Amino acid sequence: MQTSHLAPDGAGVAEATRLLRAGGLVALPTETVYGLGADATNGKAVAGIYAAKGRPSFNPLIAHVPDIAAAQALGLFNAPALALARAFWPGPLTLVVPMSPSCDVCDLARAGLATIGLRVPDHPATLAVLKALGRPVAAPSANRSGHISPTRAEHVLGDLGGLIDAVLDAGPCEIGVESTIVACLGGAPRLLRPGGITRSQIEAVIGQVLVDGQAGAGSPIAPGQLDSHYAPNARLRLDATAPDAGEAWLGFGPDPDLSRAVATANLSPRSDLVEAAANLFAHLRELDATGAGRIAVAAIPAKGLGEAIRDRLERAAAPR
Repeated sequence: MQTSHLAPDGAGVAEATRLLRAGGLVALPTETVYGLGADATNGKAVAGIYAAKGRPSFNPLIAHVPDIAAAQALGLFNAPALALARAFWPGPLTLVVPMSPSCDVCDLARAGLATIGLRVPDHPATLAVLKALGRPVAAPSANRSGHISPTRAEHVLGDLGGLIDAVLDAGPCEIGVESTIVACLGGAPRLLRPGGITRSQIEAVIGQVLVDGQAGAGSPIAPGQLDSHYAPNARLRLDATAPDAGEAWLGFGPDPDLSRAVATANLSPRSDLVEAAANLFAHLRELDATGAGRIAVAAIPAKGLGEAIRDRLERAAAPR
């Protein structure tokens, strides 16, 4: 298969829409990372996402829609969910809610669950596609499952070139880590995955403390909950103070002595967590491409976007 490289203009949006309507796979830009899009109502198209990514079938997909009204046609919103949607959509927040009786997202995209993850992305090209298509789009990150998430079109092509129909190239993603996922299923809202909206921002809207994790045991009810995820080929050593001989170095803030490092990158020399989040996946890819067997990673503070960055790094470092 030849993967088309589309510009984020009217012609590119029209072609992306045509391909999705025909059951194809199109990588779409968002403010977080590039998503691998398929018509969420088309089981065969969604199966193509799993096949291209090599993704476990029990890991559900997020359905992307153009506005709150479209989301409410698919899911049942309680008061906290509606308050969060009004506060942060379009934006990097996914809400897991009970599916509505009118929900036409296929079982495969929901991994057979009675809940659904919904998001309104904050990107003009992808919003134009969603509005033109008039159907929800299932769109996990546009990479092989478990690999580093893509923040540029070339990352998508490196993982999925020849496996998908097209990539709509709108340049680098602004935020660079995935959306925050909050479950609003009755009781206190639960933080399932930290991301581009911080815990404190969410708590300020709902007026209560977020509970961590999904309730009870079982399969994930949202993406990004597998222990080993976002993984490069190299092993990661977290909270390092300096690189050992033969290691690559991923820094944050002022660098230590790097004379023993085989390769180096710095998420933010000025210790800016927003800059670090935007650089995270691209820098991991760059260091992994050097062939280093291990990447030493500087300590990242667990505050604000740092919580999301640490979550991705801990999953990337998990045994696999």
